[in-house]
Amino acid sequence: MSDLRLVVFDVDGTLIDSQDFIVAAMTRAFGQMGLTVPPRAEILSIVGLSLPEAIARLAPTLDADAVAGGVAIYRESFFALRAESGGEGVVPMYPGARAALDRLAARDEVLLGVATGKARRGVVHFVESHGLHGMFQTTQTADDHPSKPHPSMLLAALGETGVAAGQAVMIGDTSFDIQMGRAAGFRTIGVAWGYHPVADLHAAGADRVIDTFDALDAALLEIWSM
Repeated sequence: MSDLRLVVFDVDGTLIDSQDFIVAAMTRAFGQMGLTVPPRAEILSIVGLSLPEAIARLAPTLDADAVAGGVAIYRESFFALRAESGGEGVVPMYPGARAALDRLAARDEVLLGVATGKARRGVVHFVESHGLHGMFQTTQTADDHPSKPHPSMLLAALGETGVAAGQAVMIGDTSFDIQMGRAAGFRTIGVAWGYHPVADLHAAGADRVIDTFDALDAALLEIWSM
């Protein structure tokens, strides 16, 4: 049996604090669609879902064609804001995130991955902007998979890395991340600084919830010792 271990991270709300950028893009998109802009908390509650699922939840009266149109408008808004502001290049990583990634990447038995509702283009921009080239051995995005919490992203990550599900951990800030991890047979760690309340992470079945990245190494050790 392989001794390799896999740690997969969500991006928005887990590694980077992109909430203002996401809210601004959704606000602009809903304005262009002539719809009432949802409250900020409601917008953040859908972060992590694929865009069609997110738009459908935020505007449940839209039919399928209107949802598809909303997705296209959101993407245009997002790209415009990225061009205006620098996008993920100016969105900060959370305190301790880079150091935690560097510590894990230095361990020969640990492989790192990403599973995110972002499009691949956004992940590439995130990686390039923050100098993370070569950090992730597997990158799963909304372009190629059903929306979270479907386990497709994580099952693909296992297939690409050859790591057993029992040796893999999903780390994220939303109940969607935790549900996805559990559905794929991963252990799960929720982070308290993201976009879903800590109570939701516990309710979704998180094995651990950490308050800072400094607590990640100990949480992983506990999980892998069980």
